[in-house]
Amino acid sequence: MAFQQELIGWYLINKRNLPWRDTQDAYIIWLSEIILQQTRVEQGLPYFNRFLEAYPTVSDFAAASETQILKLWQGLGYYSRGRNMLFTAKQIQELYEGVFPVSYSELVKLKGVGEYTAAAISSFSSGEAKAVLDGNVFRVLSRYFGIDTPINNGAGKKQFSELAQSLIMHVDDPALYNQAIMEFGALQCKPKSPDCGICPIAGSCYAKHNNLIDVLPVKLKTVKVKTRYINYFICQAEDCVLVNKRIKEDIWQHLYDFPRIETLVAPETAGEEFSIEVKQRFGPDVVIRPLMQMKHLLTHQIIYVQFFALDNYIINFNVNAEANWVSWADLDQLPQPKILTKFINFYFNK
Repeated sequence: MAFQQELIGWYLINKRNLPWRDTQDAYIIWLSEIILQQTRVEQGLPYFNRFLEAYPTVSDFAAASETQILKLWQGLGYYSRGRNMLFTAKQIQELYEGVFPVSYSELVKLKGVGEYTAAAISSFSSGEAKAVLDGNVFRVLSRYFGIDTPINNGAGKKQFSELAQSLIMHVDDPALYNQAIMEFGALQCKPKSPDCGICPIAGSCYAKHNNLIDVLPVKLKTVKVKTRYINYFICQAEDCVLVNKRIKEDIWQHLYDFPRIETLVAPETAGEEFSIEVKQRFGPDVVIRPLMQMKHLLTHQIIYVQFFALDNYIINFNVNAEANWVSWADLDQLPQPKILTKFINFYFNK
C-alpha cells in the first residue's frame, strides 16, 4: 500500500487543474480520453473545449455530420479517432438511448474504446476498480518494480496488466489512484531526465538504485518508417479551386485535398516520367509551375509534399470522379490535412 499511498499523496499536491477531472460524466471523460490519445495535454485541451462547447452531450455529438466532426478535429492527426467517435456516439444514441455506459464490460464493446479507455472511463465515472495502463503507467511500474519485459509484446502486456490490477485492488478510491499514477508518469517520472531528487518513491525505486532510469521501460522496435512523396496540383478558376475528398483507406481519410500524384521518388529525381504522368492526367499542353515544398512527419511516415500550379490544364471528370470545384471560402469550412492549411495560409494568405 505504501506505493499507492505515496502516489496519491503526491497527486493531491501536484495535480494539474484539468476540466475533465471535475466531473463523473462518462461522456465528458470519454471526450477527453479519446482526444488525448497520442496527444499532449497542452495540444489537446483547446480541442476538448471546442468539442464540448459544440457538442455538450453525446446526443449532440451523434447528431453531427462527419464533415463537421473532422473539421473541428483538424490538426489533431489520427483522424480515424474522430470518425470512430462519431460512430460510437451514434451507437450510444441508438443502443443506450443517449445514456453513456459506465461499466467496463459495456464500454469495451464500443468502437474506438480499448481496454485502457474503458478502464479510465469506468474508473473515473463510477469508481470501478479497473487499472489504467497507458505509456505513463507502463513507465512508472517498469522503473519502480524493475521489470524489463518489453511493454509492447504479449508477455509484457499480460505481466503489467496483472501487476496494475493487483495494485488497484488494494486502494479505497480506484479513480483517485488511477489519476495519480497517470499524472505521476506525466509530470514526475518523465521519459527523459526525471528529477529523481524530489521523487517520493525514489528510495525504493529499482531503476533508481540500479542506474536503469534510461533503460526502462523496454520497448521492441517493430515498425519501419515509410517515406512518401505526394505532389499536389493547384487548379484555379476565378475564385474556385479544384479539390477532392480522400475516400480510400489511407492517411487523412475523408478529408479534402487537391488533385495529387504520389511518386516513389521526388519529382526532380523522377524527371521526364513525372512530366509524362502529369500530362496524362491534365492534358498534353498543361504547364507545370512549382510553388512550394514541405515536409510532414507522421508517427510511422515521412511525407515530402510538393505543390504545383497548373495552367492550360484539362480536367476529365470521368477520370477524376472525386474532384469538385469549390470556392476558397467553402474550402475553409471543409476538413483538410494540416499541411494543406499551412500551405494555403502561407502562399495565398487566405
